[in-house]
Amino acid sequence: MRARSVRRPVGAGLHIVFFLLISAAITQLVAQTTPPSGERDAGATEQQLKQQIAELRELMLQLRSETEQYRTEVRQLQSQLEAAVAERHSTGAPAAGPSAADQTAAPSEPRVAALEDEISLLAGKVDDQYQSKVESGSRYRVKLSGIALFNAFSNRGSVDSIDVPQYAVAPAVSGGGSIGASFRQSQIGMQVFGPEWLGARVDGDLRFDFAGGFPTTTNGVTFGFPRLRTGTINLRWHDTIVTAGQDAPFFSALSPSSLASLAEPAFSYSGNLWYWIPQVRVEHRIKLSPASAAVIQAGLLDPLTGQTPPAQFDRSPQAGENSRSPAYAARLAWASGSDDAFSLGAAGYFSRESWGLGRNVTGWAGTLDWQFPLGPRFSARGEFYRGSAIGGLGGSGGYSVLSSGAIAYSNAAVQGLQTLGGWSQLKFRATSTVEFNGGYGQDNPFSSQLRALPVGQAHLYPYLGINRDFLLNSIYHARSNLLLSLEYRHLYSARLLDVPRTVEHVNAAIGVLF
Repeated sequence: MRARSVRRPVGAGLHIVFFLLISAAITQLVAQTTPPSGERDAGATEQQLKQQIAELRELMLQLRSETEQYRTEVRQLQSQLEAAVAERHSTGAPAAGPSAADQTAAPSEPRVAALEDEISLLAGKVDDQYQSKVESGSRYRVKLSGIALFNAFSNRGSVDSIDVPQYAVAPAVSGGGSIGASFRQSQIGMQVFGPEWLGARVDGDLRFDFAGGFPTTTNGVTFGFPRLRTGTINLRWHDTIVTAGQDAPFFSALSPSSLASLAEPAFSYSGNLWYWIPQVRVEHRIKLSPASAAVIQAGLLDPLTGQTPPAQFDRSPQAGENSRSPAYAARLAWASGSDDAFSLGAAGYFSRESWGLGRNVTGWAGTLDWQFPLGPRFSARGEFYRGSAIGGLGGSGGYSVLSSGAIAYSNAAVQGLQTLGGWSQLKFRATSTVEFNGGYGQDNPFSSQLRALPVGQAHLYPYLGINRDFLLNSIYHARSNLLLSLEYRHLYSARLLDVPRTVEHVNAAIGVLF
């Protein structure tokens, strides 16, 4: 009786194979459907196509439902088969010779093995069909990716943001310490692979997180607003890439390794120029040898100055945008091998800023970036910058200028705030799955300008001053998509009108990549 019962998967397998063939045919039909020639009226043709597409979608939904049904049936049959095999093996044969039950079961062993192979094959095909690519409004492939990230943290001292601290601040009335957890640094990304155009491969991507702020409601700290991080459209030739979108500044594209600080890159406002800036850039690689190349990058950027929008929904121009001139940047680098191999780059940034009433300021920056291996297990990377009026890039605490009074006043003088800073990180790969990272970053506005501030003017810049950050973390790749991390940070902030403050931050994270 068991031999007859285990034959049922064959019928289910034929149904599934038939379903897969129908699904493939329907998918190809939808992809190849084109409007008919001019023999019919354009309106009628469009209506007919819409009706056909609606019918095909309805049919696909039915087929998906049947797929789930077949998956359930396959699981049930697998369970029945495993129970039958277990029962047969648990019935021991007498020493005198095979019993009638053994004689009945023995001929069925080849059939059982064949059925197991068939069920495994069919289940794999159903899984492939079930885990198909993300459905898109076009016929081009779309890929979904991201990270689900949970952070638990503790602070000894007061900070500007308890889960992703950047500054040490004066202690609150409650004392100066905090503990909590957050899921808002999780990210979702989508990438679309488009057609070829002008000989280039076209692709685009978008990336979001949930660190866009909090609603003013009960326990609103757990309802992080979605936020656009980056989004680009790329045209890729063999040695040239043209990119338009919102991205990190290409002349400061490196960041330290950290799972505790994804909402803002590690060392932000303490030596790491970042911000996600609308830009158009061109990158060209010149192959120098089989293992090395020269990289030339140039682009136009939105000249951001770090100002806070005056309204929630209406966009007002910042001082850089008031100049009616984009920011310009260029970078020249030499790279050898993979992403973790040696590279050295130098870049320049230039922008114009109009703060009204004829008060114009020039923003500029010179940067260096490097990464290189130090033996089989160690590597180093980092950046350095020197510039003026680069608050829009996170320099000098986000401030671009100093003024002798409120900028709205016509008699207030405005000057660009000069600063220098940078960061460096040492990485140690203990094994293929465990790494340790240690780093240091610092942003330092020029003390000569700060000392020249009148006492009254200093109240306009309460968070301005030197900012240092020391980081030590370990990251464990438990599986290809499972990450565990423990991180310690020590922040030192010397602010105007305040004594220097320090904070110790500990962060434990677990993330799943998808």
